[in-house]
Amino acid sequence: MSRRARAGGPSTEVGYVARVTIDCRSVPSESNCSLTISGEPDEVLRAAAAHAVDVHGHVDDDELRDGLRTALGRAAALDVEPGAFVQLIEFSTDRMDEFSDLEQQWLDDIGSDRTAVWGIVGMDRSEPRRFVQVVAFPDAETAAANSKHPATGRIAEQMRALCDGDPVFRDLDIREVRVF
Repeated sequence: MSRRARAGGPSTEVGYVARVTIDCRSVPSESNCSLTISGEPDEVLRAAAAHAVDVHGHVDDDELRDGLRTALGRAAALDVEPGAFVQLIEFSTDRMDEFSDLEQQWLDDIGSDRTAVWGIVGMDRSEPRRFVQVVAFPDAETAAANSKHPATGRIAEQMRALCDGDPVFRDLDIREVRVF
């Protein structure tokens, strides 16, 4: 079942649960464990309890589970770090549904060769035909490999045909990441 939101707004699908995370680095320990677990709340709690027992020697009881629940935080929606590469693409279209369908076709066609790790599309509130797409890659080299893939070239041409004029590309090397 897809949780992908379309251009009309955020997902309102029944049963959608926000992802949470728990990070051992946020709890002082002698082992300096760096494990981070992310998922839906119940599965993260189960996995974190099993990890706390197996790796840290805790007893799985109500006190442990209460402490773990307290440590749960919202998972970052987008994960990127310095050294990563982000491409920002500005374009205008009144055919966004077709554009989104082509994006899904690209995902299907490129399959496991895809090097993009996440992407978002935003609509300009003051000009609803203008969009900005942001796509993240581990680094510039993997972005180049993604761009050179035949599926990317084929779908990009079809997407360009849906746009008013040529899209504007901005290639960004991530230098700093701040979480607010």
